[in-house]
Amino acid sequence: GKELRLKQEYFMAASAVSDIIRRFWAENSDLRKLPEKAVIQLNDTHPCLAIPELMRVLLDEYHFEWEEAWDVARRTFAYTNHTLMPEALEQWGVDLMERLLPRHLQIIYEINARFLNEVSLHYPGDTERLGRMSLIEEGYPKRVRMAHLAIVGSFSVNGVSQLHSDLLKTHMLREFHEFFPGKFNNKTNGVTARRWLLKANTPLSALITGVIGGGWARDLDQLAKLMPLKEDSAFRRQWQDVKLANKKMLAEYIRKNNNIIVDPDSMFDVQVKRVHEYKRQLLFAFYIAAQYLRLKNGRNLPVAPRTFIVGGKAAPGYWAAKLSIKFINSVAQVVNRDPDVKDKMRVVFLENYRVSLAEKIFPASDLSEQISTAGTEASGTGNMKFMLNGALTIGTYDGANIEMAERLGKDNIFIFGLKANEVEDLKHHDYYPNAFIQRSPVLAEVFNLVSRNFFCPYQPGLFDPIVQSMYNADPFLVCADFEDYCQAQEMVGAAFKDRAEWTKKSIHNVACSGYFSSDRAIREYARDIWSLKV
Repeated sequence: GKELRLKQEYFMAASAVSDIIRRFWAENSDLRKLPEKAVIQLNDTHPCLAIPELMRVLLDEYHFEWEEAWDVARRTFAYTNHTLMPEALEQWGVDLMERLLPRHLQIIYEINARFLNEVSLHYPGDTERLGRMSLIEEGYPKRVRMAHLAIVGSFSVNGVSQLHSDLLKTHMLREFHEFFPGKFNNKTNGVTARRWLLKANTPLSALITGVIGGGWARDLDQLAKLMPLKEDSAFRRQWQDVKLANKKMLAEYIRKNNNIIVDPDSMFDVQVKRVHEYKRQLLFAFYIAAQYLRLKNGRNLPVAPRTFIVGGKAAPGYWAAKLSIKFINSVAQVVNRDPDVKDKMRVVFLENYRVSLAEKIFPASDLSEQISTAGTEASGTGNMKFMLNGALTIGTYDGANIEMAERLGKDNIFIFGLKANEVEDLKHHDYYPNAFIQRSPVLAEVFNLVSRNFFCPYQPGLFDPIVQSMYNADPFLVCADFEDYCQAQEMVGAAFKDRAEWTKKSIHNVACSGYFSSDRAIREYARDIWSLKV
């Protein structure tokens, strides 16, 4: 599988480089001027083989001298980093690359030797720094660090939210930022309203166009014209009618595909995204279990009814993520079969999460769960799609949530949990999850139920690894944030009961969505990195 992946990446990168050069020759005669005509934006590390491929073409096919070829290459490439997770930074075994791409490995070694010579001149005698910054990770097996190759071979390196870019410079890539101080910048992600509102939510699009015109689809900042309309009770009723119609459509999909009846008048509380421990689907699942216990222990509690909706895929070899999916489905089975809570909560796991399904989910959502551990999510774009469709957000101070909160104001978003610097401080002073579990009787009771196989009576011990992980390590601080998360959810429940105020907040969210347009993001790339007049 790894070999196939490397072949695929090289095929795509080499094809792109070949096509760029073919088009360059159609109107130009001096390949040394390639950087004046083209920028190759590396979208994460997967296309980074384009750097040694362009060098190979310049050196072997056009017979450039090394210095001339390297000058052309490093003025042609720019690199967008999309992750704060060190394990997600792509590496390739030297043995595999030597077998499949021997010439490219030679070129990478030469790039590395020349780069490390430069570093050694700046930091004489600092061999540990050389090891950390090297394009080759020593050990068995040796590996090529593709992110390091991308940084060294590019004239620009950017993150995709302000926090992400700051953390790249101060933590994960700090030494590269110190060595290349002018190379790093930020370009906050955006989403296209033409796909995620105009197409995916035609009823809301029609309502918006009817009151402010259709120019917003090309200029998302025009959605700000909705702001005064949130005080118009007639417009709020129309807004509520659109949301209810979208929820009914999703409810019908759930009935057909999951054989579960959900109430469209309940709050649709949604977490849909790739399943990963840092995105903390388990935090959501623990809260759902806690709410179930709360309702069982006080059956007539006046809570706002909720439909908890989860969707996402796990990598085939990611055992912990797949166990999380199983746990969520097992909790759903218990909740949905219990007549004591049938009018208060339902839990749905939507299979095969994909774009066409997302186009049904975002328009129907009331609450968006963006609850990653602070300092782990690069940006997120699902958070923007929910916001664009009028969902309110409960989230940590992470990724683009921060920029959303700045534009929305604290009364229109539900922020909870530790901030990135607090997460770092807690980890550096030895994090003991058991101390937080002891402070939270609700969480302790949930773990007790899980340990007693309440959610897996016919597969005893199935979820023991989840509880053991929480007690022994909890690397993404689920236990530390749990109580604050529950308090924020209390505020959510109280706010949802006042439908007029909730609708005002929903309209406010859409009105503030303009900044999170992919059009704005591309304009910034074009202006700041590609040097195009826009």
